[in-house]
Amino acid sequence: MRLFLIASLAIFVGNISYADKPNIVFLMCDDLGYGDINCLAPETCKIDTPGADQLAKEGMIFTDAHSGSSVCTPTRYGLMTGRYSWRTRLQKGVVTGFAPSLIDKDRPTVASFLKSHGYHTAVIGKWHLDFQYLNPQTGVAYKAKDHKTPPVGAKIPDGPIHRGFDYYHGFHHARNMKAVIENDVVIEHDDEVNMLPRLTQKSVQYIRSRSKDSQPFFLYLPLGSPHTPIVPSADWQGKSSLGNYGDFVMQTDNVVVELNKALRDTGLDQNTLFIFTSDNGCSRAAGIDQLAKQGHIVSAHLRGSKADLWDGGHRVPFIVRWPRKVAPASTSEQLICLTDLFATTADLIGSEIPSDSCEDSVSFLPALSGQPITSTRRGVIHHSFSGHFAYRTGKWKLLLAKASGGWSSPKENQASADAPKAQLYDMDADIGETTSQFQAQSQIADDLLEQLTSDVERGRSTEGTESKNDVSDILLWKSEVASKRKNKKPKKK
Repeated sequence: MRLFLIASLAIFVGNISYADKPNIVFLMCDDLGYGDINCLAPETCKIDTPGADQLAKEGMIFTDAHSGSSVCTPTRYGLMTGRYSWRTRLQKGVVTGFAPSLIDKDRPTVASFLKSHGYHTAVIGKWHLDFQYLNPQTGVAYKAKDHKTPPVGAKIPDGPIHRGFDYYHGFHHARNMKAVIENDVVIEHDDEVNMLPRLTQKSVQYIRSRSKDSQPFFLYLPLGSPHTPIVPSADWQGKSSLGNYGDFVMQTDNVVVELNKALRDTGLDQNTLFIFTSDNGCSRAAGIDQLAKQGHIVSAHLRGSKADLWDGGHRVPFIVRWPRKVAPASTSEQLICLTDLFATTADLIGSEIPSDSCEDSVSFLPALSGQPITSTRRGVIHHSFSGHFAYRTGKWKLLLAKASGGWSSPKENQASADAPKAQLYDMDADIGETTSQFQAQSQIADDLLEQLTSDVERGRSTEGTESKNDVSDILLWKSEVASKRKNKKPKKK
């Protein structure tokens, strides 16, 4: 009898804790620009986005939210770990798969943390953080040079289900999108045009399946769209007036519509925190110049696009809905970063963050109720495709680059020889980053550089236990190093 009472009490307490914990849906688009969402830029967005717009009407828009980097992999690493990716071996660019996971097996992730607190965890979509493909017969790792597409049956020893997720369905990255993976196995090869419908269907199925269980869930949905290949399904082609890219954005937005329907049909919407965002700005592969000629500005009022240090590269759409917790049609102008998800989830469930984690993560939970964010972090660090650094605190933004630091013109190698080595902008007065004050406000630039240097060298940008970077040779001034290498005279033989 005593054992029965104890077991009954455990179930009762468990149910109370479950009821107090909201479900979390985190939908992250791929290469979706700030100006691609109609409600964020109504004057310059020529694409209908009813899903995101409705989410904003029912929730909160963050107008100063940033990805951890202006390209894919680094942002995803920061999102999962609460730590900037440049603290690892990845100092620039992205990973390409067929390699050991970028996330160390002992490092906590948002998924492993939530799983340890009773959540069921799932990722449906693009991983892009490296993992290996093993021959199922020999256990030997396949090599990329031998396999353009990972073979069906290949086993994955260090993928999402080994980093805290209970369930995974998706693909590694765009160039390997044909290889469909479930949990730790490549299950089939499929055309890229089928991936977005597949992810939509699987995510809806997942939500409906969770309605039969009182256990809270965390659904991480990193879409592969509207990133290349830009392949809208036949039933979405011609929906916009902007060609394939506009059609693909509309199809991407429809995922929000379908998820909302599933949440409402199952009654899960009232206890679900729904976050909609992007991993970085719009890619030039979308045909930015042609879209602009048609009146659609992918970065809205921001300068630059994917890969750049300018805000068009990393200021992203960020919309949050949480019924009864977040005021409908509200706005927050507070500065946040996608690395902040981890600390926010800990705050959300009233738990301490795991030790040796969240070095660059700050909870934005107070902002959801209109309160100021309490932060031990002085500023947010931005990072470009080529590894250039920028630092933002308050209204000031320092860029350790002569130009875009990415793919927009002028690129670093296109900057004039006498251009200042850095840029400084007052983002309140000059959000378009048109007039640098690096020379006029040298003391401010020096102060920001000192803080950036400290945040890099300390192994963390927040207060906490001592931490270390995985590498010791993190270069702050990439353009100076590149210039020295360019001007270095070859040795005489």
